[in-house]
Amino acid sequence: MTHEHERFMELALREAMIAEEEGEVPVGAIVVQEGIIIARDHNRREALQDPTAHAELLAITQASSLLGTWRLDDCRLYVTLEPCPMCAGAIVQARIPEIVYGATDPKAGACGTLYQITNDPRLNHRALTIGGILAKPCGQILSDFFAKQRAMGKK
Repeated sequence: MTHEHERFMELALREAMIAEEEGEVPVGAIVVQEGIIIARDHNRREALQDPTAHAELLAITQASSLLGTWRLDDCRLYVTLEPCPMCAGAIVQARIPEIVYGATDPKAGACGTLYQITNDPRLNHRALTIGGILAKPCGQILSDFFAKQRAMGKK
């Protein structure tokens, strides 16, 4: 299973690279159903001027549209960065049973680092969460991006 996770995470990393090329925070996500990618996207907050345009939410919306249902209970989400509280909430709402992420997010991680939203027994749904898949390249693209931003004097 680890090889499969790495293969899909590499594809999510390609989405993150597209985000970086577009001047977005380089995070990529894909949704897989029965081993087939049904949705993919990357952060697009700047392009859309939308604070909710995170890679995960965009990919979840695409998958729901394609399948004609908001219940993604037979899908897996791959994302290069541990989801934030907003995205973790969307994962719970979409009934996604499994999430695989790359780098942990010590400032906003909601799948184990700061919060346990996807595994909170008080909520109506929980997701199996697997972190650290290709963590080094997933974290490096973010570190490099923010170093460049700081060097240019951007927030």
